[in-house]
Amino acid sequence: MIFIKTAAEIDGIKKSCQVVADVLRLIGSMVKPGVSTIELNKAAEDFILSSGGTPAFKGYSQAGSVNFPASICTSIDYAVVHGIPDNKPMLEGQILSVDVGVKKNGYYGDAARTFAVGNISDLKKKLVKVTEEAFRKGIEQAVKGSRVHDISFEIQKHVEGNGFSVVRDLCGHGVGKFLHEDPSIPNFGKPGTGAKLKNGMTLAVEPMVNAGTWRVKVLDDGWTVVTADGEPSAHYENTVLITNGEPEILTV
Repeated sequence: MIFIKTAAEIDGIKKSCQVVADVLRLIGSMVKPGVSTIELNKAAEDFILSSGGTPAFKGYSQAGSVNFPASICTSIDYAVVHGIPDNKPMLEGQILSVDVGVKKNGYYGDAARTFAVGNISDLKKKLVKVTEEAFRKGIEQAVKGSRVHDISFEIQKHVEGNGFSVVRDLCGHGVGKFLHEDPSIPNFGKPGTGAKLKNGMTLAVEPMVNAGTWRVKVLDDGWTVVTADGEPSAHYENTVLITNGEPEILTV
């Protein structure tokens, strides 16, 4: 079921999204060689709680998985998404994708960024840049009357046109009243298909882009998704509101 949000619900979602955006800025200021992802997780959790929210990912489970043990997802290099924070210091040249979800006053916000850990290779720079660009190309289609796969197609076209691949086993989603809502928003698809976009829809649009193959696998921890070929991956996500005019990015 696709939820069309009221003005009051949108206001609540915006407040949660603002906390998400602030957390990502905080984490971005902390990312450097020698810092561990568990340190980032602690800072994020403290900030979320101090802002009157709760970490949406902590304790989350899906399809019989173990509960996710942390407040943010931290995915390094070949980890695509759902990486679990740990005590290992990050290394110069790595890239770190951080996904943050917040629940505040009953409403959810969700966003992700990929950060450079010190100086990174030209390949990784291009990967991170193309992933964000793909998001922006996609949301040009996030307007009333378009179809979900219009977004998907533009993301796929930009990514593949730059020699990379979009992950096909994972996708974006509706968000707001619940962490994961309909519709699913794949990062590939045929234009003119999928659910019609309507005012009041709030969507988490999130290109996940691999330098090599689109194929992925899940590690034994039950959560961490990695590229099948060990090549790096980047992730860029925002919660977006469909309006009469330009789409509104709520997690900035």
